[in-house]
Amino acid sequence: MNAMTGGQAVVESLKIEETSHVFGLIGSAGMEIFDALYDADSIRFIGVRDERTGVHMADGFARASGQAGVFLAGQNGPGATNLVTGLAQAYAAYSPVVALAGSLSSAHIYRDAFQEVDQQSLFKPVTKKTWTLTQSSRIPEMMREAFRTALSPRRGPVLLNLPRDLLAENVPASAESYTPAGRQLEVGFGAPRGVTERAAALLRNAKKPLIVAGGGVKNGRHHAIVLKLAERLNAPVAMSPGHGDAIPCGHPLYAGQMGPRGNVVASDLARQADVILALGTRLGFNTTFYSAENINAAADIIQVESEPTAIGRFFPVSVGVLGDAGTVAEDLLDALRDHGPGADVNSWTDGFVARRKALLETRDREAGSPQDPLQPGFLFKTLRDVLPQDAMFTMDAGTLCLQATDQLNYHQSPALFTPLDFGLVGFSYACGLGVKLAEPKRTVVSLMGDGGFGMTSSEIGTAVANGINTVCIVMNNGCWGAEKAYQRDFFGQRYLGADVPNPPYDKLAELWGARGFRVERAADLAKTVADAVACGQPAIVDVQVDPNALYSFRRDSFKHRATGAK
Repeated sequence: MNAMTGGQAVVESLKIEETSHVFGLIGSAGMEIFDALYDADSIRFIGVRDERTGVHMADGFARASGQAGVFLAGQNGPGATNLVTGLAQAYAAYSPVVALAGSLSSAHIYRDAFQEVDQQSLFKPVTKKTWTLTQSSRIPEMMREAFRTALSPRRGPVLLNLPRDLLAENVPASAESYTPAGRQLEVGFGAPRGVTERAAALLRNAKKPLIVAGGGVKNGRHHAIVLKLAERLNAPVAMSPGHGDAIPCGHPLYAGQMGPRGNVVASDLARQADVILALGTRLGFNTTFYSAENINAAADIIQVESEPTAIGRFFPVSVGVLGDAGTVAEDLLDALRDHGPGADVNSWTDGFVARRKALLETRDREAGSPQDPLQPGFLFKTLRDVLPQDAMFTMDAGTLCLQATDQLNYHQSPALFTPLDFGLVGFSYACGLGVKLAEPKRTVVSLMGDGGFGMTSSEIGTAVANGINTVCIVMNNGCWGAEKAYQRDFFGQRYLGADVPNPPYDKLAELWGARGFRVERAADLAKTVADAVACGQPAIVDVQVDPNALYSFRRDSFKHRATGAK
């Protein structure tokens, strides 16, 4: 292998890791990398409009594909600082993003140079690891380490700073320097036999068993083995919020998402179960609010996590298992091979099935017939009725998306991508573009409020330029819904900054060269959504939603309030 520039060495490493897409924004600090990408036929470069949203694309690509998502920030200073929010989001979601940031020339460091900022210190709190390259000859080593770290448990984002002078240097290289690392990393570790037997004994003797499936099930694509275990136990499966797609929604043991932001049936299961098998979940904020009001304090909890500090962190456990959710589920299935559920278990699960059926019937009935102003529940019912079973959804934060997560159908896992505990507004649309590139044959629908879409609408240009045909449904209620609900419920309706004037987003889409659709009447919703899905172009659907259909943030409840502000 002949000598090459540092920039070419970076791209050679990306090829070795079988990187198919690089998201990025061009800049002078990384010009050698961009020039090398020009000749890299196996890598598709997706030029974005903003570094933050570009990282969301890489994040969505990583979650949907199971591979590392790669983002290249070509400019040091502001080009790098724009990465912080995107990397913080990926960090909260344990998403394996490899970020490469152009950095100041080595000779200019500590001189208050143009666009100088301490990038090494800046990114440490929001990444698994941050490096700064010190020798161009170590580029292959550092790139291997970046992929290995991002993809090893628990997965997460990393950042490698690349000084521009080192990218321009010639790098003497041998074929041995370019060996794959991250893409060959396969981790599946179970528990010692004695631990598995203790957990199996609790499940064998349970009268009201419940499986809670989290990100460890979803991200590991372990739904098949978890369903086999659930069927062996005849135990309902509830999901942690944001992971309602951990198992397919059509299975009779599917309970939906639990906790204060889940549905009442799944939440009641968690309050009543006597043995809870928590697979790949921290039982954290969105799942429990850290409160025994949302999970039975008297239950025997078996918690399976790949992160040791997560086990028993918020609730005492009867058995803590450091391991991969799928591997441990398989071990438990083997330990319970002769098990058959008793009458108490069958009665528990039969009762759940009846309550779940009644919940779904009530949900459809209360969504009602088309009426104006359009209600969120009717929108969600329409999406359940109209969208194909291959649909993948991305969500933003905010009250309308909060209402949506447990009301949509997730037939094929993975199918749901949310900001999770980072609660980021402005995430969904860009994430959906990355998801679509990872799964080009599936239907990708991004739900956003009007405020969040206003933050990121420039990425319509990225969708059009690259033919990324997602459907973005903008739930346009003309306000920052969560904040307006707080002002209504706790601050005497003293509204300040809560209302948002918007352009017609369907017309904005058309100006960018995308397809624009608008829904002002509920009766037009189903046909318009179907037309947007079928149009074969990037599509934006501006849906005028009742501005009074907000959550009620009373201190004792997260129940939906659709009666309007007083």
